[in-house]
Amino acid sequence: MSESAVRVEHLSFRYPGGPDVLTDISFTIAPGEIIGLVGPSGAGKSTLLQHLNGLLPSKLPEFVGQVCIDNIPVARQTIAEVRRRVGFLFQDPDDQLFCPTVFEDVAFGPLNLGLSDDEVRQRVRDSLTSVGLADYEPRSTLRLSLGERKRVCLAGVFACQPSVLALDEPFSSLDPRARRKLIAILKQFSGSQIIATHDLDIVVDLCHQVLLLDGGQLRAAGQTRDILGNVALMERHGLEVPWRLRPK
Repeated sequence: MSESAVRVEHLSFRYPGGPDVLTDISFTIAPGEIIGLVGPSGAGKSTLLQHLNGLLPSKLPEFVGQVCIDNIPVARQTIAEVRRRVGFLFQDPDDQLFCPTVFEDVAFGPLNLGLSDDEVRQRVRDSLTSVGLADYEPRSTLRLSLGERKRVCLAGVFACQPSVLALDEPFSSLDPRARRKLIAILKQFSGSQIIATHDLDIVVDLCHQVLLLDGGQLRAAGQTRDILGNVALMERHGLEVPWRLRPK
């Protein structure tokens, strides 16, 4: 089987008592590849991302199919290793920040990996430096801007040294400067990424390929410019062609 960082095969899912949210989703992400996950609101993007590190139950009748990270199936017995490999960034940083100080929050993941105190401190320093927040360790997580909170969350993810990033609307509500900083940070990450976002101009700049999800189904997949520049396809799924790809 060819090497893949993420492999999803015939994934279907519904919340108990509800309708199908995902239907027969299949795709792969190569090592180092950046994928844009796009689609209208309610398409199932967040639900799909949550399957990549086992945040949703992988058992019948709610779940059908298979998700593999670095060829490790996501299952109850592998969940700790999968979550070490997949760094998940929630849309709202307040859903992810829960410690009083920046140091404690970024250190939480490495401490739970059983690392020594010295290695935890080093990972916290390195991760905060990588997101442009060196010397933020003693600061209160309650006294940060939205952009700073998102970067602290990302530092916490980086501190666990994942091979895959799953990012849910990381650019939402950020001002232009904060967006540029976050884009620069993500471009430096050497692993694979799947980014759910409505900011399609950023997808053009950042992502190698695109998955277009609508109504819980994968409607199109391919090179970023081929998918996002297809006027008929985009209109059919309630999306607009990014400014950079519109005909002159």
